[in-house]
Amino acid sequence: MKLRLWIGSLALAAAVGLAPPVLAQTVKVALDSPPDLEQSGTYVWAHAFATYLNENGIEAEEFQRGALGEEAERLDQVSQGLLEVSMSDVKSAGTLDTLIYGVYLPYFFDDLGEVDEALYAGGMLEKINAGTTPKGVRVLGVAHLGLPAGIFNTKKPVAGVADMTGLRMRALDEIQISLFEAWGSTGTIVSWAEVPNALQTGVADGYINPPFVPLLFGHTGFIKHFTDAGTSPSVRLAIASEDWYQGLSEEERQTVDDAVKAADKANRAWLEKRSGILDALEEAGIAVTRLTPEARAEFREKSRAVYTAGPVNADQLATWSASLGR
Repeated sequence: MKLRLWIGSLALAAAVGLAPPVLAQTVKVALDSPPDLEQSGTYVWAHAFATYLNENGIEAEEFQRGALGEEAERLDQVSQGLLEVSMSDVKSAGTLDTLIYGVYLPYFFDDLGEVDEALYAGGMLEKINAGTTPKGVRVLGVAHLGLPAGIFNTKKPVAGVADMTGLRMRALDEIQISLFEAWGSTGTIVSWAEVPNALQTGVADGYINPPFVPLLFGHTGFIKHFTDAGTSPSVRLAIASEDWYQGLSEEERQTVDDAVKAADKANRAWLEKRSGILDALEEAGIAVTRLTPEARAEFREKSRAVYTAGPVNADQLATWSASLGR
């Protein structure tokens, strides 16, 4: 009912030429995954955030994945102040400022702790927001999805770079296509909604994702192999409307900031319990391949070729390196 009323109010405002209504009494939190506290790191973050707000005087409501639109639509709504908070992909913020793409550099971070070190102690989150907030979007926080991303496919075990030959991988964007080419395979951009069909019809043979993905999205029937390659951090973003954030009272803004801290804490606590996910994959019938140090080093070396081939330029790469004291 709240959603219908909100949409109706927007339509009325547009008809009479008024500014869209501001629903200060309810913070809408758009989810990007099923509401699964066991498997979904972004839901752990979003639920902890909304719960903290509700328990501290700010009404918040979770909206199911897709209820308020897909990624591009939600980004537009956030930037226009029509949606307060969205769990979104890194690419969304990257369309506003490319500095954020550094978090996806393959094999750039030695471990997941370095991601938080760069973002918080190293000041990267502040620098990212310097580029996105003038365009109406604030990155509130970063939600880890689980262990670093690995290589899933339907055809064969991948124990080294040479095994990537002959695989056509589902790519999120042109950056991933460049990465696959550096590994000796090919890529094709496929929307997430079309991935199951693509994998079952041979349009794509696999994808890069964190280990939980086939379990959460029901892909275990056709994904047969996983390589624990540890390519890059598996993260998504909590983005917020800058107009909404700046329109809060000082007390309300502090409550939102504290809710972000509570959500970060819940997400990192959840992350510490994810070591058993590889066993869960094997129980679901997916063969797990663990890279040798030599094979991992080869993947790392091949991957360096794309560090500045995409939207991250040399100066931005240097900024990320400096955030880690390199």
